[in-house]
Amino acid sequence: MMPHDSLEIALIVLAAAVAVVVAFRRLDLPPLLGYLLVGILVGPHTLGWVAESAEASYLAEFGVVFLMFTIGLEFNLPRLRTMRGEVFGFGASQVIATIVLVMLLSMALGASWQSGFAIGAVLCMSSTAILGKMLAERLELNAPHGRKIIGAALFQDLAVVPLLIAIPALARPGEELAWALALAVVKATAVLFVILVLGQRLMRRWYHLVARQKSSELFILNVLLTILGLAFLTERAGLSLALGAFLAGVLISETEYRYQVEEDIRPFREVLLGFFFVTIGMLLDWKVVFANWIWVGATFALLVGAKGALVAALSRLLGADPGVALRTGLSLAHAGEFGFVLLQLAGRHAVVDANVMQSLLAGMVLSMLAAPFLIQHSERLVRRFAAGEWMARALELHRIAVQTMSAEGHVIICGYGRSGQNLARILEREAIPFIALDLDPQRIREAAAAGESVVYGDAARREVLIAAGLKRAKAMVITYANTASALRVLSVVHRERPDLPVLVRTLDDADIDVLKRAGAAEVVSEIMEGSLMLGSHALMLVGVPLNRVLRRIREARQQRYALFRGFFRGESDEVAESPEKPQPRLHSVLVTQGAAAVGRPLQQLRLEELDVEVTAIRRRGIRGLAPTPQTRLEEGDVVVLLGTPEALAAAEMRLLQG
Repeated sequence: MMPHDSLEIALIVLAAAVAVVVAFRRLDLPPLLGYLLVGILVGPHTLGWVAESAEASYLAEFGVVFLMFTIGLEFNLPRLRTMRGEVFGFGASQVIATIVLVMLLSMALGASWQSGFAIGAVLCMSSTAILGKMLAERLELNAPHGRKIIGAALFQDLAVVPLLIAIPALARPGEELAWALALAVVKATAVLFVILVLGQRLMRRWYHLVARQKSSELFILNVLLTILGLAFLTERAGLSLALGAFLAGVLISETEYRYQVEEDIRPFREVLLGFFFVTIGMLLDWKVVFANWIWVGATFALLVGAKGALVAALSRLLGADPGVALRTGLSLAHAGEFGFVLLQLAGRHAVVDANVMQSLLAGMVLSMLAAPFLIQHSERLVRRFAAGEWMARALELHRIAVQTMSAEGHVIICGYGRSGQNLARILEREAIPFIALDLDPQRIREAAAAGESVVYGDAARREVLIAAGLKRAKAMVITYANTASALRVLSVVHRERPDLPVLVRTLDDADIDVLKRAGAAEVVSEIMEGSLMLGSHALMLVGVPLNRVLRRIREARQQRYALFRGFFRGESDEVAESPEKPQPRLHSVLVTQGAAAVGRPLQQLRLEELDVEVTAIRRRGIRGLAPTPQTRLEEGDVVVLLGTPEALAAAEMRLLQG
């Protein structure tokens, strides 16, 4: 292709990706599904805008490399040890049972066991991205079913490594297969020994040397060299790029640079992984899919129905109650990112027939589209189909009600983490009764055994709050910093006890106004309170009287931290905010000669329409001119604005250009 043709292809893919991923984010669907849809649309089998090419496929494989590197970084032996039952018990049984079941079914339909094994390996995977996001949003990571789901996802991630070695070996003829598998195992063992044993000693020293140069560019280049270098070595050894990247992640996870590396590598991973899913979507041939629609439907049914039922049955067999088992089955009943990686690998080595591959691909995409809805409505489905769920819920509510039966004028603490426990100790010192609600079974067992007044319960559910004595409570405190969950709790309180004062904790000032409008009596921002404490201690150190310091603190709180709202962001600040909800920040604009704002009062500029506030004006070197609607701007003024990045850009344009 000519260079301009390559540029056109890149522009087509980028434009389609931006448009579709924006739409998927607005619908609260995983972006990776958007990338798949882009590949389907622009690929050779639909609109035909982009043809398949070996170069594109090879570039997309780097997305898998960076994904495997991230999995290696998160390879945490202490975490695996604490969750060994869920990971190596439930997780291993789920992967093995799914592969065996699919392999037997494939052989019954006339396929080879090698093909059945590969298909089973593809279908046993679930999407870590979807599960992690939705469980975190629903505050279910520490719930009984949440631990099982995360345990299964962890084992699936680990199982990818041997499966990446095994699937290419399955393409060998029968008489060579055993030798090929044995050779692959020997190669993998030798590579693992050399890299993990010898590399472990070198990696920390080398990263110390690079870090001492204090160059962020050099550090990122070194990370890329580590990932791609080890990926190159494993590929040369006859294994895979992804295995080398995984080992690179494991090596770096044992150093103190793990979190910095993870932050630096994220942009590369997200972009290349998105491109990988675009190329996967390009493989889908709609003609073959429509010709084999029965098999597509069978694949979808096998994932959502049979896999979900198998997972639920295994969970039940391993001691989970019916509700937990059904929730676990519904959550894992879909395909995953690594399923596409393994499917592409199986197709490349002709282990899976091309027509079967198309049916699998379509069924997997459909199952991932259905996954968010299955997880979102799992509670309703569990209550409908799990016979003992109502009894379990009733027992849970009974335990809460028994503990609060004699309580009157008590405080309900939502969340019993460090903040909740510290609050409980303060209340105990004042002999104020309280009941704490939490969703972490281990924490509840430990605290209840020590005599703490804490019970298992979701504070966002009306019946739980009623059982906790909402009608008789004197106050409520939401101690965890999750705005979405806090808004659900406030909604219940507003309906049942609109007069009940609710104190809410949040990390920063981004959601203070939203929570206040939802009914929170007070919102405590960790960053703002930290600033207040720093300021108060500093004032006392320089000799300001205590009563004046206390007055300043009281004024700041009464004004909802107005003095501290917004900040000047620099390159050293971590960008941890959500793109859908950016934090307000301060921005200085110099009113230049000939600017549209010169000589005009602030009220005439109508900056409030843009959700931008003028916090101060610096004029002729004097800082702190208090702006009023009648203040006229002069040439040379520096106007300090408060707002989101997008609003600030619009306000600056209005000030300078009109």
